[in-house]
Amino acid sequence: MSALVKPAPSQAAPTPAALNAAAASFAALTERLVYMDAADVELVRRAYRFADEAHLGQLRNSGEPYITHPIAVAVQCAEWKLDAQALMAALLHDAIEDCGVTKPELIERFGSPVAELVDGLTKLDKLQFTTREESQAESFRKMLLAMARDVRVILVKLADRTHNMRTLDDVPREKWARISAETLEIYAPIAHRLGLNQTYRELQELSFRHLMPWRHAILAKAVAKARSRRRDLIQKVHREVETAFAQAGISVQIAGREKTLYSIYRKMDEKHLSFAQVTDIYGFRLIVPSVLDCYTALGLLHQMYKPVPGKFKDHIAIAKLNGYQSLHTTLVGPSGVNVEFQMRTEAMHVVAESGVAAHWLYKANEPGSANAERMGTKWLQSLLDIQSETIDSAEFWDHVKVDLFPDAVYVFTPKSQIMALPRGATVVDFAYAIHSNVGDQTAAARINGEQVPLRTELKNGDVVEIITAPLSKPNPAWLGFVRTGRARSKIRHYLKTLAQAESQGLGEKLLVQALRAEGMEKLPSEDPRRAVIWEKLLRFTGSRNRAELLTDIGLGKRIASIVAKRLVAYMAEEGLRPDALLLTRERYTAHENVSQGAVMLDGSENSSVQYAHCCRPIPGDDIIGYLGHGEGLVVHTAECSVGRRLQQKDAERFFAVEWSDEPVRAFETGVIVTVAQSKGVLARVAVAIAGAEADITHVDMPEDTAQDAADLSFVVAVRDRSHLDGILRQLRRTPSVLGARRAVPAS
Repeated sequence: MSALVKPAPSQAAPTPAALNAAAASFAALTERLVYMDAADVELVRRAYRFADEAHLGQLRNSGEPYITHPIAVAVQCAEWKLDAQALMAALLHDAIEDCGVTKPELIERFGSPVAELVDGLTKLDKLQFTTREESQAESFRKMLLAMARDVRVILVKLADRTHNMRTLDDVPREKWARISAETLEIYAPIAHRLGLNQTYRELQELSFRHLMPWRHAILAKAVAKARSRRRDLIQKVHREVETAFAQAGISVQIAGREKTLYSIYRKMDEKHLSFAQVTDIYGFRLIVPSVLDCYTALGLLHQMYKPVPGKFKDHIAIAKLNGYQSLHTTLVGPSGVNVEFQMRTEAMHVVAESGVAAHWLYKANEPGSANAERMGTKWLQSLLDIQSETIDSAEFWDHVKVDLFPDAVYVFTPKSQIMALPRGATVVDFAYAIHSNVGDQTAAARINGEQVPLRTELKNGDVVEIITAPLSKPNPAWLGFVRTGRARSKIRHYLKTLAQAESQGLGEKLLVQALRAEGMEKLPSEDPRRAVIWEKLLRFTGSRNRAELLTDIGLGKRIASIVAKRLVAYMAEEGLRPDALLLTRERYTAHENVSQGAVMLDGSENSSVQYAHCCRPIPGDDIIGYLGHGEGLVVHTAECSVGRRLQQKDAERFFAVEWSDEPVRAFETGVIVTVAQSKGVLARVAVAIAGAEADITHVDMPEDTAQDAADLSFVVAVRDRSHLDGILRQLRRTPSVLGARRAVPAS
């Protein structure tokens, strides 16, 4: 977490021992704690003593005691006027990681809030930013913010990084690039978004100097030369603008601004400009009372100096995404030098300087609060004041985070890639975010090395590993907990495709069965010799291809017997004649339970076959199959009154179906148990059903409990009829049970 400290230059050249003693002295910090009361200063002193003892004997590569780093971090936090707990955490921030101090020990000595801050800092420090992609940098920034439960964690982290960058000269040069790039891409933007503009600029400049020393040095010389050359010109423009606004009667605050070396370099790099072509190195910021005054100021300036074409931007009418508002214009000043002007109101200035901080910082009734530094301090203090109220602290920081980035969680792949997902996203959402094939074949998952259920919600910073298996496939139950539209659509697409494949298989079975009743053993082949038969049939049905026709039959959109009759006619035209023996046999057994053309059912049919809820058929029942309109095959018991009425009305939609010898799953059926009302009767009935090795999937109880007897309705999963008979016998032997029977539909 810490970088190496370079000894500060000194005129008197004291001994190394004296330097070390001075650097490690608490006096360096106490002189900045004048805003605290004596009790808080004593708490900070206690934390210092503990940290000093914990880091005893540890030195930085510069030879200074390690404690100089925590002190420097605390000094930076004190400049922001952070509270005692934050300063204590700053002093202790390396204690858990570097000194073997435990969180319980910190809780015991300094209380839970300080321990939580230190723990939060330790967790953030363990995150490693490994890729240089811009999108990954943005995700990493958001992850840092999202993982911090307390704004003070981020502030101490920024103070820590700032001191590390100030002392980067003592780090081996081969590490400069990695640390500087990370600071530039991660920490500087966070400081900017939190309104810490001085820290933001310092982090940028230090990073640029260590990342590209040669370019930094050349640009610094060029800017210094330009500054001395244009000093008189800038002063002249300042006077002229001040005079013009005074004559117009507009109150204005004028401040000069100079681009940082890094922003100059970035503009040159992005727009392929030379230094001489960067025209807005120097500029002015004009703060005026109202929005109307901004546009009036623009008119005044355009009368004074000629505007540069294409260099006017109205960010007031169309604000930037982060809420920034200002008018920007570049004018040709004296001696032909381009000068940029920004016009904004006080409120806009606060937002521009402080970002989301402006929500708490700007007060319309405080016109004198223009000093950006003082306002920044006030904002930080307001954050801490609100956070100190335990009821509002978590909610407050959540609001800050919502302003900073969308409501999301950021997690790692095993290869350290960051994935952003909506809050509440699960392991399955993560799998589909990687790739649809990964999602489809998800079998299990690990989070941070531990096996977890697939419905587990992800938290910021989790390392998620998906375990796939070739035979795994999406489960319809996943739709109940996935959060992302991508995962939901992919699961539905898979299930729909699967249903179509099953419906196609069922349609083929039904068409073959209907063909056998017409005396044909099988469907004509798809080879070129029989292609004409399929072409004629598809023209007749209006289907686009063979697969669509078979799917429509399986879904009940077409009746297999009608299609079969027309198909036999087309086959006869091509010289294929019915088998008289098969025709006789099929017609003879057409109304018997056993037919060679019957559709076999074993429970593996999924969505292409439905088992009617009115009678809930189970293996061992005599069954009939009804091809519903677009529903696929619906199976009823032969005795079902609903099924019989359908058969009388629509006989041609019924097909022979029978059970496989080895069903692959349990089937649901209804059971009605009549009980004498007594305490604990439901529990006794449930125990009896479980004792018979059956699962209860649903139960209904009567609302009127005043009667002596009542009917309890259960839906239970059973293997077959003999299993059901065993359950009913077990129930009848149970105390308080007056009777047990299978539920049948009303006639």
